[in-house]
Amino acid sequence: MTDQIQRFLFERTNVRGEIVTLQRTYGEVLDRHGYPPAVNRLLGELLAAVALLTDTVKLDGILSIEVRGQGELSLLMAESNPGGELRAIARLAEDATLPEGEANFRDLVGDGHIVITLDPREGNRYQGIVALEQDSLAGCLEAYFSQSEQLPTQLWLRADDERAGGLLLQRLPDESQNQDEDAWERTVQLARTLRTEELLGLEQRELLHRLYHEEAVRVFEPKPLRFGCTCSRERIGDALLTLGADELRGVLAEQGEIETQCHFCHTRYRFSENEIEALLRAQGGPPPVLH
Repeated sequence: MTDQIQRFLFERTNVRGEIVTLQRTYGEVLDRHGYPPAVNRLLGELLAAVALLTDTVKLDGILSIEVRGQGELSLLMAESNPGGELRAIARLAEDATLPEGEANFRDLVGDGHIVITLDPREGNRYQGIVALEQDSLAGCLEAYFSQSEQLPTQLWLRADDERAGGLLLQRLPDESQNQDEDAWERTVQLARTLRTEELLGLEQRELLHRLYHEEAVRVFEPKPLRFGCTCSRERIGDALLTLGADELRGVLAEQGEIETQCHFCHTRYRFSENEIEALLRAQGGPPPVLH
């Protein structure tokens, strides 16, 4: 299977949709971490979701979804960029005990909220927040669209040990092009018959044919997706500066250099004392205290 996202719409209606399938991208995320299976599957759903949302809002920039909970999982985060690159991480609570098999989304994350951040190349950064009040990640994201975008949206997200996938249907506000008043209810009902093995195992056009062979569906060119990390020495340096000059110099005094790594891809970065002082000078920080 090819990692890609496929846009489609139903002719003479205001209903549009997307299908995403991920295998290699999902596998590369899992290979960089050692999460339990229940966490892996949630990460797979989140990867599918961030790809779907990025294409839905047509963002020329970075979109991230953070699930911040108070349960066994304190953080799930996935991010996409305009090049079709995806990355994701999870953070477990201290002394977390996770089940080996299937686990309910809310049981793992507990109470909390989802933060969706849109960071365009040009223009202002936007954040939307929705409470974790549904029993699934898909349900929480549907609530986000209802509250923030005010667009009826339905999501189906699935993942197993090897593949992740998602289907999104959305009813657009423009009724002038809609010649089928029952289109939304009918297409959603048909999507509810979708089985996990179909979403994860079928080629996208075959899946659309199985669901909507009696509908007039226009299918667009798919967009390829892949794993990719946006970390860089410059971004890691900026992150280190948030620790403050005193703490950075304290680490240098103990270790002689500062070593850190990207949480997403595990690339390691080392900064010498001279490099840290150059970063502080560029920031306009205070000079070192001479003893």
